[in-house]
Amino acid sequence: MAHPEENEIIERKHPPDPTDYEVKLEIFQGPMELLLHLIRKNEVDIFDIPIATITDQYLAYLDLMKILNINVAGDFLVMASTLLHIKSRLLIPGSDEEGDGEDPREELTRPLLEYLRLKEAAGELLDRELLDRDVFAHQLSADFKRQLEGEDSFLEVNLFQLLDAFRTMVEQRLPGTPLILAAEQYSLEEKTAYILESLKTRGVIYFQELFAEDRTISEFIITFLAILELAHSGLLRIFQNDPEKDIQLEALFEDSGDSRHV
Repeated sequence: MAHPEENEIIERKHPPDPTDYEVKLEIFQGPMELLLHLIRKNEVDIFDIPIATITDQYLAYLDLMKILNINVAGDFLVMASTLLHIKSRLLIPGSDEEGDGEDPREELTRPLLEYLRLKEAAGELLDRELLDRDVFAHQLSADFKRQLEGEDSFLEVNLFQLLDAFRTMVEQRLPGTPLILAAEQYSLEEKTAYILESLKTRGVIYFQELFAEDRTISEFIITFLAILELAHSGLLRIFQNDPEKDIQLEALFEDSGDSRHV
């Protein structure tokens, strides 16, 4: 039997059966959101971004999404190229003193500020200081939340927070285990059905609880991908009561007779 390389998704080689699947999820947030997530996570000034640190972390997220077989759109790769270009310019002594003396990081700061202004115009940041805005865990009234329940997809916690939570949990539960998806007894469809049934029964579930019965890294990955698929399909609300609190999941269907599956 061939040994899988680390950080590689394993394709099934045996003849297809009803449990065979190829997980290929579309990402539902863009590179600007990832950059803002990293700026907020590192608690840095948007006008003084540590490019080397942010670039390394950005590329690590892309690697993780690739391992999880999440589609990475072209604009993520364009941003990666931009970050590497800026990083290389900053590594050249005196590079910022040539020409007009512009800080190479302006190439990143300007579009980030414009993106924030667009979010402001859409009412998503609402009167908060630039570096103190809770971009990722919106604090909405219960009435407003109910109005949004009918939308196709609603995330109060974004993809990158979920990736952080997943990576932290795996490191705690299975330290040192490479992220490899191998053939398992559970399919993505079975996991999504299990999550939906659990939500119908309990209403709200903590993120980590859904992994309580998982024992292998492949089970962890399939459970996580099932959560992403349900969120992307508009069947889950993912939220935190507070940025320091545990992530929670709540179903968006109205009654227990709803049989929608991904």
